[in-house]
Amino acid sequence: MKSQIYNQAKYYEIAFSFIDAKKQGDLFEKFIKKYSKTDVKSVLDLACGTALQLREMAKRGYESIGLDASMKMLDYLKSESKKEELKVETLRADINKFKLTRKVDFAYIMMGSIIYVKNNELFLSHLNSVADSLNNGGLYLIENLAINWADPSFFKPQHWIMKEGKIKVKTTYQIIPKNPLKQTVTQILKMEVDDNGKKMEFIDKDDLKIIFPEELKLLVDKNSKFELVGFFERNDAKLLKNVSPDNIVLLRKK
Repeated sequence: MKSQIYNQAKYYEIAFSFIDAKKQGDLFEKFIKKYSKTDVKSVLDLACGTALQLREMAKRGYESIGLDASMKMLDYLKSESKKEELKVETLRADINKFKLTRKVDFAYIMMGSIIYVKNNELFLSHLNSVADSLNNGGLYLIENLAINWADPSFFKPQHWIMKEGKIKVKTTYQIIPKNPLKQTVTQILKMEVDDNGKKMEFIDKDDLKIIFPEELKLLVDKNSKFELVGFFERNDAKLLKNVSPDNIVLLRKK
């Protein structure tokens, strides 16, 4: 299904403007300092969208590459980077199978976008592509693996409203169980936009697959190109003790 949401880059960025890119950049550098085995000078943002984090990393002097399947998102990223006088390279590609012209030192995928890798075969292909894009000892950071599936609140809709000037965006996000045997869910993302009185609605529905933590470990082992550093808390790089929707999985290229 063709996305409505990802063709609306400006509204999408407003919807998720609660992101603190500076804090996330600080967090990246904490992980890099503690766990990277290579000197990090370049970064890759997978499923980058409008790439607030990547623009922050570019401000810090890292060579920055944003990869996304949506040309609308990449065009917006190019435009905003130019306004901010940042050097950001973009690549339109599928996160399941891609190839860079040169390797990077650190890669990441944010906001639970790893769920768009829709089955285990594609996940192995994804890991191969990331591994082939990373220098040895480089880190791959995955934010918000859906590991809190046993919590009923995981399936409740979330709503929030963000504003920029006279533009207001109300966002609704929900995951609905579809097939427990196949670990599939339906993800619904809706944006209700009021742009200076002009009202619009955009909605995406995708059937996706949950990857459970122990399953992830087996897939990483089967891929054999990474070692699992651990499951971490989202905000302070501490090892995760309890299930949480705010989490980070950290892999390191062998």
